[in-house]
Amino acid sequence: MHRDPGALEAARALNAGCHCVKVDVAALRRAVEARLQSAGLPGELAASHPHLFSRVPVFLSGAHARRMADTVKAVEAAVALPAYRDAVLDRSPEIARHDSGTRGAFLGFDFHLSESGPKLIEINTNAGGGLLAAMLGDAATSCCGSAAAGGGDTGRFERQAIEMLDAEWRHAGRSGQPRAIAIVDEAPGSQYLYPEFLLMQSALLRAGRVAVITAPHALALRDGELYAGDLQVDLVYNRLTDFALEAAAHRGLRDAYLGGNAVVTPNPRAHALYADKRALALLGDAAWLRDMGLDPAWAELLGEVVPGTEVVNAADGRRLWQQRRSLFFKPFAGYGSRGAYRGDKLTRRVFEQILEGGYVAQDLVPPGERVLTKDSSPLKFDVRNFAYAGGVQLLAARLWQGQTTNFRSEGGGFAPVLVIP
Repeated sequence: MHRDPGALEAARALNAGCHCVKVDVAALRRAVEARLQSAGLPGELAASHPHLFSRVPVFLSGAHARRMADTVKAVEAAVALPAYRDAVLDRSPEIARHDSGTRGAFLGFDFHLSESGPKLIEINTNAGGGLLAAMLGDAATSCCGSAAAGGGDTGRFERQAIEMLDAEWRHAGRSGQPRAIAIVDEAPGSQYLYPEFLLMQSALLRAGRVAVITAPHALALRDGELYAGDLQVDLVYNRLTDFALEAAAHRGLRDAYLGGNAVVTPNPRAHALYADKRALALLGDAAWLRDMGLDPAWAELLGEVVPGTEVVNAADGRRLWQQRRSLFFKPFAGYGSRGAYRGDKLTRRVFEQILEGGYVAQDLVPPGERVLTKDSSPLKFDVRNFAYAGGVQLLAARLWQGQTTNFRSEGGGFAPVLVIP
């Protein structure tokens, strides 16, 4: 890879020892609450989300930021290959073969930083936190100036989000723009990132769109149109983690998607192509990608950036148990670190359950570390690239303590990313 030793070492040193640059979390919460309240929406974050925002930024070298952006482009090129699509869709649920023409909005590419550079540990199709992270970028820019190159401008990211939904509408063969948009999740009011749903709704309303937040059981097909209550819905911004829309309560949405009665993004096809963890086994196989027609430079990059990943088979149980301390086990359709295990933390009972199927084993790549104060233990962090159509829209970090990402760690949460030029 192309390296910039000065920037790499500067970022590492700042993450280990910079305690002077801080985000005013209280002011940030007030800004989010004011934005929600200005749209007539509830928003009391301080009590309900004490660990949503970290008070420190994460530093990233320009070389690493460029490497991540190139990886996003390389993945997009691989996903466009007919051979890649065939290989993925042949083992996916039937609904994933339905092609509505959309590309998949709100992708998140999550990276850990290793000694040899960024490693793409997973891709998510309903990546959360973008609008919240953009506000963090605003806060970082106010105290750090142009160094917050990976962060934000809330207004810019809001415009990008709406333009992305409009692009999905056009990719689905529709003209103009969607007028009525439903943000759909199971019991949305109880979701931890519900404030983001409210921010998205607020942005859409200010852009002159009709926007509702609803649970999927409230959706129904009537006379060839999808309705949320009495509102006819043109487009669904889908936050469900039932990625194949299999639940009985999701039938209305499923039927509307398959029947072309509404544009749904992200959808089962996008999840299969990008976010099913088995896809990483293909994306990390440089030789296979070259044979399938991917540009050799992109194939080499993905072979270096994607950690070794294999589908778990019971026949390999003895070898995997012996190697478990250097592996991380993830369910195919996992999200939010649910059901994921570090191999060195595994009990034999859980390992036997993993061998029953539905998992991949990935080479363990430890996350980065960020020290908050001189006297505190470091927090772990990853870097999320929010992306669409092969382009990175925003960088954000997540800080935590423990085995996997969470929003329960003191000092943890979303953090702005400051790129060292």
